[in-house]
Amino acid sequence: MFYMCASLKHNAFNTRKNEVNVMATLFDFKLVFSQIPELLKYLPITLELSIISMVLGIVLGLILAIIKIREIPVLKQIATFYISLIRGTPILVQLYIAYFGIPMFFKWLSIRNGTEYQPADISGFVYAVIALGINTSAFNAEIIRAALLSVGEGQIEAASALGMTYLQTLRRIILPEAITVALPSLGNSFISVIKGTSLAFTCAVVEMTAQGKILGGRNYRYFEVYVSLAIIYWAITIIIEQALKYFEKKLAIPEQVANYVPESEEKA
Repeated sequence: MFYMCASLKHNAFNTRKNEVNVMATLFDFKLVFSQIPELLKYLPITLELSIISMVLGIVLGLILAIIKIREIPVLKQIATFYISLIRGTPILVQLYIAYFGIPMFFKWLSIRNGTEYQPADISGFVYAVIALGINTSAFNAEIIRAALLSVGEGQIEAASALGMTYLQTLRRIILPEAITVALPSLGNSFISVIKGTSLAFTCAVVEMTAQGKILGGRNYRYFEVYVSLAIIYWAITIIIEQALKYFEKKLAIPEQVANYVPESEEKA
């Protein structure tokens, strides 16, 4: 009986040991953290791609928002169609169209004008920036439009009465107030752009995700690579969120100023 119990305990121990070995074979926990430094080498490319695309998206979004607010004939219809088209199609499709379509368009222009054009002269980074910037602009346009419309009409009328042009009013009054309103949503848009750069490999851009695919191809540990990438993107998102909270507090109007009532009105 004693030997039977000892044998059962030994078998149970071996079974548990085998399970641990199998788990270690299926998922290498140490590899997840050991390859993060290798992936972080390509973080500057990801951030550069994200920042340039976001700046382009904000500039185009501001132009589209002003066109829609001012209701400029023809341009408003074009802007509405553009926003609907970009928001209604996947970013992956837009990246492929930019990477293959833009060179085809310039090649057609080159043939028509009798000039020499080499698509290989343009980096895939440029196509990725164009695609991500255009995609972001369609979403930023509605964010910025809502922020601009949140500024009181009385302030705009007062600026007009003082002789300011619309551009002066926009720069001195509307934009400073609208930034506070739009900042949280634009921050979320920037986070989306960072995550969208993970698809830039379609334009032959080697950023973090593309490098992760290369690392995974070396040892066929793709799952560990994607877990590493998830940790990195999550950490970046947390940092951006904290930065946004800080800037929101800095840009927020103090409560004592917001609730300030002139003495003349109090007496009245």
